[in-house]
Amino acid sequence: MLSNHEIDFRIYGEELQFVEIELDPNETVVGEPGAFMMMSPEIQMQTIFGDGSQQQQSSGLLGKLLSAGKRLLTGENLFMTAFTNTGHGKKQVSFASPYTGKIVPLDLSLLGGKVIAQKDAFLCAAKGVSIGIEFQRKLGTGIFGGEGFIMQKLEGDGMAFVHAGGYVIEKDLKPGEMLKIDTGCVVAYTAGVDFDIEFIKGIKNWMFGGEGLFFAVLRGPGKVWIQSLPISRLAGRLQQYASVGGRKEEGSILGGLGNLLDGRE
Repeated sequence: MLSNHEIDFRIYGEELQFVEIELDPNETVVGEPGAFMMMSPEIQMQTIFGDGSQQQQSSGLLGKLLSAGKRLLTGENLFMTAFTNTGHGKKQVSFASPYTGKIVPLDLSLLGGKVIAQKDAFLCAAKGVSIGIEFQRKLGTGIFGGEGFIMQKLEGDGMAFVHAGGYVIEKDLKPGEMLKIDTGCVVAYTAGVDFDIEFIKGIKNWMFGGEGLFFAVLRGPGKVWIQSLPISRLAGRLQQYASVGGRKEEGSILGGLGNLLDGRE
């Protein structure tokens, strides 16, 4: 029997997406602060401490503080916002992706009840879904895995939504099947997938290849979601162009010539 609220949804857009959640009377969806876009007048908004899941509600005050405090370790807020349909009939509330990419719907009831996602990936979920933390079990993976020791853990049997950069592809790994991925391109994976790292062989590869020192190695069985444009990669490239003391191109002959020489024109 489902313990999380059942919600319907529709995703709009291509590169800059938003998800519209349709709520029956008394149904609730929880969202990350700042993700809200629009809602019907009969939707009531309430700021809550933590994620509002049954797991959190069943614990005492100290348990609630620890549960909410763990979210800070994944770069999230102590508080979340709950949106409840207090009217009659179906009502809608929408949440928008914070940067160019895709929104990934995750039906936890079909994914073993648990998905591990990168930090800052969570967008919104049906009330009852627990949003916690997942510690990397292996020291090397935690240090060099691109996301550190801590990732997000989504548990329950309802719908959850995460966002990722660029294009997102879903891979279904068979038992023992292995996939090597750039550490920053891993969006999420189901609990049965083994996540490890592998050192890139060859001194020239890691000195001049521009791909870092490690691959993320994922072994099945399970599902893996991969993004083509990690936000860290996009931010790094933007920083190169916006850095103080960088090339000033407006009205500069040498600036334009420099662009031609390095292939930017």
